[in-house]
Amino acid sequence: MAKCAICEKAVHFGNNVSHSHRRSNHIWNSNVKSVRVKTETGVRRMYVCTSCLRSGKVERAGKAE
Repeated sequence: MAKCAICEKAVHFGNNVSHSHRRSNHIWNSNVKSVRVKTETGVRRMYVCTSCLRSGKVERAGKAE
C-alpha cells in the first residue's frame, strides 16, 4: 500500500537496463509513512509521503494530548 492519502503519489513502473541493454521490470515505491494526523474530525492514522510531511501539508498529532 504505497500510496499517499494527501497527494495520491503511488508506485512507478519502469525497466532496469543492463550494460548489454537487456531490460527487466522494475518498480519504485513511494516513500510513505504511517503517521497520526490531525484532521477536522479528530486524530486519524494515515499513509502520508515524506514530501507532504516536509512541506507541511499535514499536521502531525503528538503522543500526549
